[in-house]
Amino acid sequence: MIRLNDIEVKFGEFTALHNINLEIQEGEFFTFLGPSGCGKTTTLRTVTGFVKPVSGTVSVNQKDITNLEIEKRNIGMVFQSYALFPTMTVYENIAFGLRVKKLHREEINSKVLEMAQKVELDESQLFKKVAQLSGGQQQRVAIARALVTSPSIICLDEPLSNLDAKLRVQMRNELKNLQRKFGITTIYVTHDQEEALTLSDRIAVFNHGMIEQIGRPDEVYNHSATEFVCNFIGDINKLSREFLEKTCAVQSGMIDADKNSYIRLERLHVNNNDEKISCNAVVQSYEYYGMYIKYTLNAHGEYLRVIEKNIGNPVYENGETVRVSFNPANIMQY
Repeated sequence: MIRLNDIEVKFGEFTALHNINLEIQEGEFFTFLGPSGCGKTTTLRTVTGFVKPVSGTVSVNQKDITNLEIEKRNIGMVFQSYALFPTMTVYENIAFGLRVKKLHREEINSKVLEMAQKVELDESQLFKKVAQLSGGQQQRVAIARALVTSPSIICLDEPLSNLDAKLRVQMRNELKNLQRKFGITTIYVTHDQEEALTLSDRIAVFNHGMIEQIGRPDEVYNHSATEFVCNFIGDINKLSREFLEKTCAVQSGMIDADKNSYIRLERLHVNNNDEKISCNAVVQSYEYYGMYIKYTLNAHGEYLRVIEKNIGNPVYENGETVRVSFNPANIMQY
């Protein structure tokens, strides 16, 4: 549905985007993920028309929209700050785009009430000023305003970053449910790996104005294409050559000792003899989270962080000697 072909964006002498190529399918929840300044928001703004590329094309349904005016692109936008009008009521905010389109009053009223119901805003809230609403309610208003004009695409730029941690998780779930309900093609920008992994159908990981990897959340996490993606997505242990040699992991034939080696925390196990490689380790510390326990172990001078599911096994105390084990097939190398 949406295709970016060889997009390059410059701000003066600075090249913000280098040769961006990607395709987003109709109805897909597609996330641009990366650290601050990596180019993800610039790419979003290129799709919406706020930024013009110096080369390359943006197309929707095989129609080139690279130079099309913003208001003619039929794309809804939810900004990080929500960009609501504070002096207007919730109703007036949602109705704004419809009034710009000069729809009849009865049609505007019908669409606003219908959309408010879909995003779970009750009628008593419609005539409040947006400043009287909570952060989560304001986000619903911003989404309703973006969707009420029936866009073919909705773009969300860090929409949860202003919310507290508990509300962020709640609204994350609601966002995904809303997207499924409407079936609308969604582009979502975030620096939060957990958000990206839980919300997305696919993820594009950005770094220094380039895309490092595009894939499903499980592909990006379990089969990171580059060392940057491997380190940026989730927690990970870097394994030294000395550790791999001492544990005989190199002799397994699956490891190239000359490459940088990494393993996810949950791919290491404590006192589990099912894995191919194991060695003694001393518990340095642990963090108890209820559903799981995170250990820091010292094995052959290597500090390893391990996540163990809490299935009723005893908690290993600081200074206790345990066996840490892993499968060399779970090591990612670059």
